[in-house]
Amino acid sequence: MKGGNPQIDALWKSRPRSRALRFSAWFALALVGCVWMFSNIQVAELWNAHRLENLHRFLSTRALPEPLRSHSGESLWLWCNQQMQAYGWRGLEATLEISVFAIVLAGFFGSLLGSFGARNLMSAHPFVPHATAGHGDCSHALDRVAQAMRILCILLRAIPEYIWAYLLLAMLGPNAWPAVLALAIHNSGILGRLAGETIENLPAEPLRAMTMAGATRKEVAVAGIFPMALGRYLLYFFYRFETCVREATVLGMLGIVSLGYFIFEARAHDQYDVLLFLVLLGGLLVMLADLVSDLARRWLRRGV
Repeated sequence: MKGGNPQIDALWKSRPRSRALRFSAWFALALVGCVWMFSNIQVAELWNAHRLENLHRFLSTRALPEPLRSHSGESLWLWCNQQMQAYGWRGLEATLEISVFAIVLAGFFGSLLGSFGARNLMSAHPFVPHATAGHGDCSHALDRVAQAMRILCILLRAIPEYIWAYLLLAMLGPNAWPAVLALAIHNSGILGRLAGETIENLPAEPLRAMTMAGATRKEVAVAGIFPMALGRYLLYFFYRFETCVREATVLGMLGIVSLGYFIFEARAHDQYDVLLFLVLLGGLLVMLADLVSDLARRWLRRGV
């Protein structure tokens, strides 16, 4: 930076420096180097002649749709329509049903967990400064409730959806409910934590004014917190919805009817052309869900 504009040089010298950031960067580089040198994974094995031959055979024959592979004269569009009638529409419908049911349940229970886990709402005197608020047994009890809700949210989101679904399958059998409940449980923990943080970061002045005017905790929550936090909470809601669509596809590989179930079936029968068609169909569904989520969040940000 020397020899340039003196003002730029001065700004460069006065830039903020963080030893913790530098240490973290060097530590990350050292960790990558250690993994590279001492790992049992050999990068060169990925590109040996045998694997390149397998890749070429897969792309040139097995992954091609049947009309292109056999040159039977059948229309590619007709083949795609046959796959949609056999697997596609049923898989799309099941995946959407699972994800919609799951996110609605997660949104409801996540809002409850967030409300009871918000420390400012669950204090003995919500939004009242500590200097003017008394303290008693009620304060300690509510603090414990808030802490318990936060721990519960951590537990719910710490266990992956796949594990929840695996456990629920043993209890409920191979139907859609294990996937719905698994996604709802996991996302309830995530949305509960986000809802609690949203409430804790709300402007305190209007809520404090309601409390000082004699409003009860319930009235503050319904008339004050709900309208102020709803927009921000819906941003998180729609973000998790697109995640539910993606995970509903994956959970089908456990035997739950969705796109993932038909992908697993195609793999079991070595129908890689059908498998790739369904994978691309699942990717298209996730893209559409992401588009809907993005449009909803942009519209909501105007009012947040």
